[in-house]
Amino acid sequence: MRSAGVLMPIFSLPGRYGIGCFGKEAYRFVDELKAAGQSFWQILPLGPTSYGDSPYQSYSTFAGNPYFIDIESFPEEVLPKKLIAKYDFGKDEHGIDYGKLYEGRLDLLYHAYQVENYCGLEKEFPDFEPFCRAHAFWLEDYALYMALKEEHKGLPWYEWEKGIREHDEQALANLRQSLGDRIRFHKWLQFKFFTQWSHLKKYANDLGLYFIGDLPIYVSYDSSDVWAAPKLFRMDEKRRPTWVAGVPPDAFSATGQLWGNPVYDWSYHRQTGYAWWISRIEHSFKLCDMLRLDHFRGFDEYYCVPFGDATAEHGHWEKGPGMELFEAISSWRHKNAPSGEAKQSIKAMGAETGEDRLPIIAEDLGILTDSVRRLLKDSGFPGMKVFEFGMDPHEDSDYRLHNWVKNSIGYTGTHDNQSLKGWISGLSKEELRYLEDYLGLKGRPKEELSDHIIRAVFGSVADTVIIPMADWLGLGDEARINAPSTLGGNWSWRMDKKAFDKKLIKKMRGLTELYSRITKR
Repeated sequence: MRSAGVLMPIFSLPGRYGIGCFGKEAYRFVDELKAAGQSFWQILPLGPTSYGDSPYQSYSTFAGNPYFIDIESFPEEVLPKKLIAKYDFGKDEHGIDYGKLYEGRLDLLYHAYQVENYCGLEKEFPDFEPFCRAHAFWLEDYALYMALKEEHKGLPWYEWEKGIREHDEQALANLRQSLGDRIRFHKWLQFKFFTQWSHLKKYANDLGLYFIGDLPIYVSYDSSDVWAAPKLFRMDEKRRPTWVAGVPPDAFSATGQLWGNPVYDWSYHRQTGYAWWISRIEHSFKLCDMLRLDHFRGFDEYYCVPFGDATAEHGHWEKGPGMELFEAISSWRHKNAPSGEAKQSIKAMGAETGEDRLPIIAEDLGILTDSVRRLLKDSGFPGMKVFEFGMDPHEDSDYRLHNWVKNSIGYTGTHDNQSLKGWISGLSKEELRYLEDYLGLKGRPKEELSDHIIRAVFGSVADTVIIPMADWLGLGDEARINAPSTLGGNWSWRMDKKAFDKKLIKKMRGLTELYSRITKR
């Protein structure tokens, strides 16, 4: 079985009120994808974003982003249109102004919460308390953490007072009471997020469309996860990281990349049978049908830098958990997955390794060692093949189209890359000549190359192909989602409401049928 899908973040959906959300535009996008013959919608992490707006630096690995809650779904008596009109949501349909969202969106949602809470949450929404109990293992700490962050004017937890900073229950007891309303508000936000998302996911799944989620390998230092459970990470007695994550210097960066996330204490995780990781994966599979594991190499070996260093130059590699972690997760998954759920998503992916494999995609991009290749093979997970990475005239890499394999996910580019149009415009004369020769398009107009690349990727041997929506739309660098190692201007592209039209749907479906990528339910 062969299949196809698109890559587009939730925040990139069109619509009113400043950011894409779980509203009518999301349902319309599902309908359009299905009409276009697609089987997958790949999204970015769904967590609440912090400074820098990156979904890969979240306040919680379990919580959902309240910006995605659909405002229009609330009845008039809860959120009057006149009240909504008073708020400035920024650029609205032409981008995302996270500052404006931060200033107004939660205030508006707090109004809705007050109305529903006054009417009696438990009476009006009988699922609220069961939701809070089912998610208590992360929700209690997260809601308290967010209330405390508000109380401290947004300061990170490691700058709070000693007792609160150290999660001392005696110090927190009175705060749980005094901040009770804000704690309940943040629980309500999560209830709304998960309720709306589950409805959208069911709607898509019923049509045969599946979600590919994205699980960052690391969590943010300023997160409820690190604040509440420092034993999971390599921290000192003052709750400061001893080592942080990054990547070493390479041809692209003379000083490497310093991510700053605390690295895991894998010996502690091993002692607990990887319980936290199993909870994290279990939770993620409730949100999405498949998962893309970010920075897969880090599970084999991870690069750690002394905390406090200004660059990543003085780090070193250490051994990760390897297959032991995935075997623990797999053992849980096969014992606890709802009947048919895992099998159906794997069938949709067309995995040649069969129904016993976890529905996981390994983000195996970059320089790979023999041990990483061995881990990928042992896990059975499909890796990623990115067309843009394979067009170096001087290197016959694994990303070169003729080196792709069946058990892989083929991409034109990812959320970290330029769109095809932007990438082509930046090629040197030598690179452009090689691309034209490789595709047999010498002398063809430059503006036609993007379509031919998509066609080539669709015709590849890869079981599944995922095309960023910006490439289908033929957009340039204005539609780039993220430029790594830069701050500002990222995570803000939104699709024009009229862009996904009948002509594009017909074009997508035509290629999908031509290359036998229509998944039959």
